[in-house]
Amino acid sequence: MAKLLSFRNDAKGLPKAHSVAVIGLGRFGESLALELMKSGTQVLGIDVHENNVQSLNGELTQVVRADASSREVLEQLSIHEFDRVVVAVGSHLQSSILCCSLLVSMGIPQIWAKAQDDRHGLILEQLGVHHIVYPEKDMGKRVAHLVRGSMMDYLEVDPGYAMVKMSAPATLHGVKLSDAAVRNKYRVTIAATTNAAGEWQNTDGNTVLSTGDKILVLGSIADTEKFGQLA
Repeated sequence: MAKLLSFRNDAKGLPKAHSVAVIGLGRFGESLALELMKSGTQVLGIDVHENNVQSLNGELTQVVRADASSREVLEQLSIHEFDRVVVAVGSHLQSSILCCSLLVSMGIPQIWAKAQDDRHGLILEQLGVHHIVYPEKDMGKRVAHLVRGSMMDYLEVDPGYAMVKMSAPATLHGVKLSDAAVRNKYRVTIAATTNAAGEWQNTDGNTVLSTGDKILVLGSIADTEKFGQLA
């Protein structure tokens, strides 16, 4: 017997290249699905809880109350027509693993999955999930770096390498970047800065920073943190 519970709209007929199925509509899944909608992506949201489905009714392209740990349900939802599926199931480890296993066996080209911890992530990796994300872990690391220094925003691009938004250090005010020799002295690159209108623009050797300017800095995590400590 199928475990499909109820539909809000027809789940078929979405353009493959511009559609994503999001399984699990808790805080992470909801935020991700709504952000995808803002970018013009068509989104099928799936969740077993009626209140999660009701809260997004009319907000997503389609939203369905269903048990995505059933292969029969996934087939009824034509999940194989999607080239991107996100498994955002939170606290139910077994459901996450079973759902990901089914998606892998169905040959979904791009599977993204939320992991609770490293052990969960390792299991998903062994199943063949293409992309594994750790929202709580990554947010904790990001906030830790913001707390430590004068950084305004922080993104770890790859292990050990970061892109950081910060205020321009006073020691660089009124000096052309070519004369400041930032790369040689601090081993970071100032890639962009804000102009008088607050708009971002790429820097070059003739760029001169002023009080109140924001800058985008690239470099190793250790070097960007040290640079962020400059007065």
